Amino acid sequence: MARGWESKSVEQQQEEATSEPSQKTKPLTPEQVGRSRRLATLELSRKRILHQLEAATHPRHRQMLKAALSDLDAQIAGVDSA
Repeated sequence: MARGWESKSVEQQQEEATSEPSQKTKPLTPEQVGRSRRLATLELSRKRILHQLEAATHPRHRQMLKAALSDLDAQIAGVDSA
């Protein structure tokens, strides 16, 4: 008997969890979605460059990666300010 009551409670919690966020949050505009995706892409690229920079040993390669990193930082700042 307790088991049946418990499963109903879990089912009710799941329904509430799926219904509440849609009521509380406003849908994003296409521009906001695009900005969010662009920012996520830039941040992933930045992480990849940082990882490569840690492993790089040749000075010219490190210089190129640092330049790429500063360019990505500028792009990220541009997306954040827009």
